[in-house]
Amino acid sequence: MKCQRCSRAATLHITEILDDQSFEEVHLCEECAQKYLQPQTGSPKGPETESEPDELALLNQKQCPQCGIKFAEFRNTGRLGCPHDYEAFREELMPLLENIHGETRHIGKTPRRQPRAQQIRAELLALRKQLQTAVSRENYEEAARIRDEIRRLEEV
Repeated sequence: MKCQRCSRAATLHITEILDDQSFEEVHLCEECAQKYLQPQTGSPKGPETESEPDELALLNQKQCPQCGIKFAEFRNTGRLGCPHDYEAFREELMPLLENIHGETRHIGKTPRRQPRAQQIRAELLALRKQLQTAVSRENYEEAARIRDEIRRLEEV
C-alpha cells in the first residue's frame, strides 16, 4: 500500500475515530506519519516531546549484530533477518508478540487425529513437569491440584 501523501510505501496505518459511527483510515510512510502526528502531540514542545523523535530515530537505527537488519527494516517488512533478531530486538518484540498471540512463549499444536491415548500420555508428561516445578517452588496448593489432575487422567 502506498502513502496517501507521497509515493513511498505506507508503514503506518492510522484509524481516526471521528464520532461513534464514523472513522477515517490514513496510510502513511514513516516521514509523513511523523509530520501527521506532530500537531497531535499537543502543546508547545516540552522536554518529553523533544526527545520522542530522537528515541524513535535511535530505535529505528537499532541493529542486529549477526545479520545487520535494522529495526526500521523489520517494521517496514514485518520480517526478521535471523534467529538472533529475537534477542537483539527483544524489548520491542515482547509486547508485540504478546499482543498478537496472547503469549510470549510458543506452545505448539498437536495433530487433530492423534490417538486419545497418545494425547493423554503427552498431557501426563506435561503435568508431571508442572508438578515438579510447583513442588520445587513450594507451591503445595498448586501441586495438589496438579496431582489430582494426574490421577484423573490415569483413571481414563
